[in-house]
Amino acid sequence: VRGFETCTLPFDQWTHAAHLTIAFWYLVCYPLPEATQRIKAGIARYNESQGILQTKDGGYHETITLFWVHMVRHYLMTATLDAHLVALLNDLISRCSAQLPLDYYSREHLFSWDTRLHWAEPDLKPLP
Repeated sequence: VRGFETCTLPFDQWTHAAHLTIAFWYLVCYPLPEATQRIKAGIARYNESQGILQTKDGGYHETITLFWVHMVRHYLMTATLDAHLVALLNDLISRCSAQLPLDYYSREHLFSWDTRLHWAEPDLKPLP
């Protein structure tokens, strides 16, 4: 989290598990609106520090980000919270394949320019 916040996390360590870790940490530490804002702003800041440009095929993706915020929040709301945070995070990571959004979104819908810029509801099945 510190490496993410200071933009010192090496890019090769900015993995799917790292994204989930950031969402998990902020959702544990802050109310949903603040956590969401910190996640979004942090990704934008990190991307800028790495020279990642916003394009049709890369950069920040609003729908994917908010999808994962929702899924991590859902996990935290339904998990037995008597476990150590590291155990909960490891369980979350083991359950959440990077391909999970495609269970809810068609590839065409998810990877459109509009869904990259703006939140879009799933087109295959509703979120839990």
